[in-house]
Parts: sequence; structure tokens; C-alpha cells
Amino acid sequence: MRNRAVGKTTGIALAGIAGLVGIALLAGAGTATAGATSASSASTTSTASTATTASTASTAGVSREKAVEIAKKRVPGARVTEVEREREHGHRTWKVELRKGQWEYEVYVSRKTGKIVKFESEWDDD
Repeated sequence: MRNRAVGKTTGIALAGIAGLVGIALLAGAGTATAGATSASSASTTSTASTATTASTASTAGVSREKAVEIAKKRVPGARVTEVEREREHGHRTWKVELRKGQWEYEVYVSRKTGKIVKFESEWDDD
């Protein structure tokens, strides 16, 4: 019984001094304390807010204007005739229609990555 009490005291001291290392030791020993729980919660909250910030940045995606810029790079000198949202090959995309001379182009730009997922060109006989 006396050894257990010493182990708890040592574990608490380690948690206070070494932070997360102490928590790992307490968790491995199967002993839980209010201080360790509090520190663990703070760590989880910090990780969760970091993940939320990262996911918010990645969900911003590619704007309509950026999709037009990407499509115009693919077909230099063309003019944009229409831009709309579509699904193509399992991707949410911007469909950018362009025209250059007698040629009509459709460039599908991924709204998530900005990569071109499909490109079509067609000669307009009219």
C-alpha cells in the first residue's frame, strides 16, 4: 500500500514538471489524477482548434476568378463565354467555357485543388 502512494506522488510530480511526458507515464501506470485530466483536456482542445483552422483553410477552395485564370492559362488568348459549377469525374468543379476563333473549349477545374480534371475542345462549324 505504501508503494502505491509513493507511485502516485511521483506520477503527479512528473506531470507537473514534464507536462505531457508525465501524463503518458500516468496513463501507462493506469493512474488518473485531476491534474492529468486537466492537462490532457487542454492538449486535446489545442489539437482540435489546430485541426479546425487547417480544415477551414483547405475548404476555402478555388474561387471562380482563380478557375478562370487557370483556364485562360490552358488556352491563352481565348475569351471566357460561361462559368458554372458542375460535378465531373467525382470532383466538384468549375466548368469554364472559352472561345478562340472557331474553337470552343471546356475546362473543368477542381474547386478543391485547382487542377484541371477534364479538358475538351471542339471546332464550331457555325
